[in-house]
Amino acid sequence: MTKKIAFYDSGIGGLTVLHRALQQFPDESYIYYADTSHVPYGTKSVDEVRRYIFACVEAIIRERVDAIVIACNTATSLAVHDLRSMYEIPIIGMEPAVKPAVEMNRDNGKRVLVFATALTLSQTKYNELVSRVDDEHRVDSLALPELVEWCEQLQFDSSSIAAYFRSKLSNLDLEQYGTVVMGCTHYPFYSSILRTVLPDHVQIVDGSAGTVSQLKRRLGLQTQSQVGSGELGLQENVNFLSSSGRTEEQDKMRKALQYLNENAL
Repeated sequence: MTKKIAFYDSGIGGLTVLHRALQQFPDESYIYYADTSHVPYGTKSVDEVRRYIFACVEAIIRERVDAIVIACNTATSLAVHDLRSMYEIPIIGMEPAVKPAVEMNRDNGKRVLVFATALTLSQTKYNELVSRVDDEHRVDSLALPELVEWCEQLQFDSSSIAAYFRSKLSNLDLEQYGTVVMGCTHYPFYSSILRTVLPDHVQIVDGSAGTVSQLKRRLGLQTQSQVGSGELGLQENVNFLSSSGRTEEQDKMRKALQYLNENAL
């Protein structure tokens, strides 16, 4: 039986998680809900963001979904435990893929660099995660707030984004790093551009694989096919919704998903 699954983020960033789910489960029914009235979350206060999260999830619940994926690291860190106590359906969150990144570099002595929003990096949940897995103190963090703003504007110019990455990384010796963690769901939109800036040995990871695996387990989904980027088509089974309700926002989400289809690593 087809499941109805909602993905929620402040803006279009969560499409990177939906994109991975679509590759594995293209025949399920999807809602993508963006809080476009309040994006970005990463620069706002904790109390503000929690209010937005609860209001958006309540709106999603009215769509009678089988599960909600909080496809936002900031929203997960601020509210996922409360949401799970409020609703009976599975609510699946995100966290930066710090643990797998540390494990990937345990034997080679390389460092891990986490890109995330300033709000995520300031949260106890993130710092507890790093403290729990980074026993050799190899994890460094870097806030890249501009990427969220540019992503929401569909700014994907490779030359200017590559120059931005080079500037942000100019004070780091990249030979010391083995993995970069994309710790905000907006950031994987730029993974293919980042790939051109990093040394070949540095891997790029994000938390979407773990989140989609958790979704699969909680709903008992079967991998229907491994659909590659560029093969997903128009996605008639995705209903795009936003807190603003503006048609142009839905058009932007479709364009962004198509960009991922054509450019995702």
